[in-house]
Amino acid sequence: MDLASEPLDQLTAQQLRELASGLMASLAERDSVIERKDQEIHYRDTKIGQLTHEIAVLRRHQFGKRSEHFQGVQGSLLDEAVCADIAAIELELEQLAGRATAPMPVREQPKRAALSASFPRTDHYHEPESTLCRCGCRLERIGQDVSEKLDFTPGLFSVQRHIRGKWVCGQCKTLTQAPVPAHVIDKGLPTAGLLAQVLVAKYGDHMPLYRQEKIFERAGLALSRSTMAQWVGVCGVQLQPLVDALREAMLAHRVLHADETPVQMLKPGSGKTHKAYLWAYAPGAFEDLRGVVYDFAEGRAGEHARAFFGDWRGKLICDDYVGYKKSFTEGITEIGCMAHARRKFFDLHAKHQSQLAGKALQYFGMLYDIERYIKSLSSQDRRQFRQDYAKPITDALHAWMIGQRLLVPDGSATAKALDYSVKRWVALTRYLDDGQLPIDNNHIEQQIRPIAIGRSNWMFAGSLRAGKRAAAVMGLIQSAKLNGHDPYAYLKDVLTRLPTHKASQIDQLLPHHWQPSI
Repeated sequence: MDLASEPLDQLTAQQLRELASGLMASLAERDSVIERKDQEIHYRDTKIGQLTHEIAVLRRHQFGKRSEHFQGVQGSLLDEAVCADIAAIELELEQLAGRATAPMPVREQPKRAALSASFPRTDHYHEPESTLCRCGCRLERIGQDVSEKLDFTPGLFSVQRHIRGKWVCGQCKTLTQAPVPAHVIDKGLPTAGLLAQVLVAKYGDHMPLYRQEKIFERAGLALSRSTMAQWVGVCGVQLQPLVDALREAMLAHRVLHADETPVQMLKPGSGKTHKAYLWAYAPGAFEDLRGVVYDFAEGRAGEHARAFFGDWRGKLICDDYVGYKKSFTEGITEIGCMAHARRKFFDLHAKHQSQLAGKALQYFGMLYDIERYIKSLSSQDRRQFRQDYAKPITDALHAWMIGQRLLVPDGSATAKALDYSVKRWVALTRYLDDGQLPIDNNHIEQQIRPIAIGRSNWMFAGSLRAGKRAAAVMGLIQSAKLNGHDPYAYLKDVLTRLPTHKASQIDQLLPHHWQPSI
């Protein structure tokens, strides 16, 4: 019975009570809905506020001036995380705005760059189920809208069939057949292309073999990591002559950079690791040779550097590591790194807001402004410009440092920052007298950064031999990049040509001389 449709004066007391109870329940349900909606609105508004604040902080980091502590590898990794976070937050805001009563303002999206025309394209057509209008007329096609999405298909295996015909003489029955083509791995399964892929993935993209095993499995072929490890070992031996030739070409230059970074190495039989080192060497930033050689060693002793240099007696740009000191007594000239000196004051200013450190940073800033200006000049012009404009600044900075050192207590952080520069002043300022010298050692630090990235993937070197092999191949890959080559194309071509290439012409295959086969 619909009590609400009956006149009130005709309802019994019981019916009135039922009507009142229904109305109360209806009001309670409405209040509950209102309360729930209010809670949702409050949650949405709070969430929007939190996300808006978070995305503002991220954008300030993305577009604002960042601390030196977040440059290089850390900065790159952090940038990736920031970009991913911003994209996720923007999506959450869009979803929240879609449930809001008043739409949020839509930020204009940047125009997307067109996808390369070299990519193959597959057309997917989407048309109405019926071409008849609701009025019964037939629809006419007047145009189309096209949107493009980037797709990726994992690499597919292919097989090269080497068919060698057998030819026989009908009279003397002599059998003639073309010889087996030479390969890096004689009678092996892989082509040079497959070997190059494994090497670049392992040493260029820092992808361990067990990960490659899974990728190849998804592509349709099970390649065990042990098999690929054998290939890597053979290729390491085959490529070593190129590394030796690159070292000799590098030592023919009078200016070199050097740096080193720790790498964990597994102790044979113990299952434990200890600290080994990967040393990096490169020609001076203004030299005409672009390349880098990595040398893996079990320790950081200076004997490893001296073994690499051999009879070389040039100018070495490095930090203040004691391992190089003996080399400086044997004819190598020490060139200091102004970036290391500056960093001492940067850290002091960042931690303590030191006015003294801020003043030092102003001096260093002027020196680096000059270097940016003269970067493209000839060696002679660069030297003259430094003498005219940079030397007065360094003289003033040196005098200022000596004066300030008398005012600060021994052992303090400020004293240590000043001592680092004052004690090495001669080495730090030698660049002023030689236009072929850079102001700092940043060039080699940039070449050693890929190793720092790789450590998080391969964790440790399995042995001294494995470390040396990794250093050799990584040096060739990085050198190829420095010369503008695709590492995969470079290694594929080199591995194809190596079996028949003359040892006396090995220089032709070095990254700075290499020309692709036609």
